[in-house]
This record gives sequence, C-alpha cells and structure tokens, in this order.
Amino acid sequence: MSKDMSDSKEFEFSITTTWNGKPLNHSPVEFKVCAPNETSVRVDVSGPLFNDPGPPPVTSGSPCPELWEYEVAEIFFLGGQEKYLEVELCPHGQHLVLLLNGTRNMVKDKLDLNYTAEIDDVNKTWKGTAIIPLGYFPPEVSKINAYAIHGSGDKRQYEALYPASNEFQTPDFHRLQFFKDFDFKALFPASWIQPESNYWTNK
Repeated sequence: MSKDMSDSKEFEFSITTTWNGKPLNHSPVEFKVCAPNETSVRVDVSGPLFNDPGPPPVTSGSPCPELWEYEVAEIFFLGGQEKYLEVELCPHGQHLVLLLNGTRNMVKDKLDLNYTAEIDDVNKTWKGTAIIPLGYFPPEVSKINAYAIHGSGDKRQYEALYPASNEFQTPDFHRLQFFKDFDFKALFPASWIQPESNYWTNK
C-alpha cells in the first residue's frame, strides 16, 4: 500500500531561453514534476505548438528513434557518477526514453512509457503527461535540466531551462556541467528511500 504523499513536493519549470541564454520570442514550454505514488514520477508538459517539423512516422504512444529530430520537449535527471535519465516527449504522442552512463554513453533506449499527448489546434498549443517508472531513475538523482526543440532547417531552434555559457558555438544537451540542483527526494514522503533498480545494477 502506498504511503501518504501529502508531504511531498511538486516542481514547476519554464523554458524561457535558447540553448545559449537568449530570451525567447514565444510563450515557454513548461514542465511540472511530481510523484503520484512511491513507484513512479509524473511529468506534465505544455507549450506552444509549432508543428514544424510535422509528426514523426511512428504511431502515437510508441517509442520513436531519433525523436530529437522532430518537435520535442526533453527533461533530464542526473544522478551520481554521470548516470542520467533522458525523457523526450513529442506533441504528437511519441516518446523516447534513454538511460546514459557517462556523457552521451547510452546503455538503454526506447524504453516503454505511459505517455499521452493532446493538441489544441485552435490555440496552437499542446500538453502531455508521462508516468515514469521509478526504476528508470539512476541512483542519487541531484540535478536536472530541460529542453525544447522545434523548427526545420535554418529555423531550427534549441531551447534550455539552464542554458550553456556563450563560449560554446553549437547546442549540446549533454553538457552536464550546466545542470542545476534538484531535490529529487522531496517528491516523496520524508522517510522515502530510493530502491535499487535492475536497470542500473552493475551499470
């Protein structure tokens, strides 16, 4: 039986800058992170719909390889020893979940995800909800970053919650040094201890 979650927190984040810190000229992509129970984390995302590029050629609700080539919102959870979880969410319902052990060193991808998305064609907005199993999170999660991408060709735009400094010339969402502190344990009751995950054992 799940314990009382009333003393657990939820966090809200808004992406208001490009990948290198310039202000955006449109409303932000927003994330809300909470824990509905002790075995999963819920991520709600909402934002403007650009519909550029169009939908990926994969059924809604399914994992999509290279989803980062489409319109997407992404959230990363960084644990100890550069182990991290990357969750990509598309307005059209596709998703991509990756586990990484070291910068850009993917050890699992296309993991299953309970994810639904909804588009408001009138207001040109979208929202989605993902329920992420606790086992996907690496041990000792302590930092976070989030991103959004849209546009095609020269109009491709990369946006970041915590942007990189301006000495960099190109976007790279795996610059872990720019992630910022995140109190992952605060999502759960005070006595909560993260259980060991089969996904990360011996990784």
